[in-house]
Amino acid sequence: MNKLLIEQVRQILSEEDKLAALCNLTALLYSETPNINWVGFYFHKKGKLILGPFQGKVACTQIDIGKGVCGTSFQNKLLLNVSDVHEFPGHIACDSASNSELVIPLTVNNVAVGVLDIDSPLFNRFELEEEETFLEVAKFVSEKLAA
Repeated sequence: MNKLLIEQVRQILSEEDKLAALCNLTALLYSETPNINWVGFYFHKKGKLILGPFQGKVACTQIDIGKGVCGTSFQNKLLLNVSDVHEFPGHIACDSASNSELVIPLTVNNVAVGVLDIDSPLFNRFELEEEETFLEVAKFVSEKLAA
């Protein structure tokens, strides 16, 4: 796990305003994570996942629950590490340059409230260390959202 990154995440999330904190958090993750082309959040609103703070190219603004990697991760409350998004049933291609994806659900009181989504132009990009680091980030974000 990247301890320096986690400490920076904690400091950013100490910001009182949740939106400002998440905006800066996506900037940090985007600039400090090699070989990614998109990082951001989707939040559950009115039965869909709605785009939140992000860094990268223009993104899909709404995702149906259970659709694509994000919708499936959210629905099942499971981390999904997809080594080749083109082989994922129902994959939603917001950026055709993305080839692998890591999606981690955000939960408050065991209720899914959104996802942290990280895309890479590389196939099989996300190893166990990144999973552990981003799981920790998602845990801190979930705590921030619950506050």
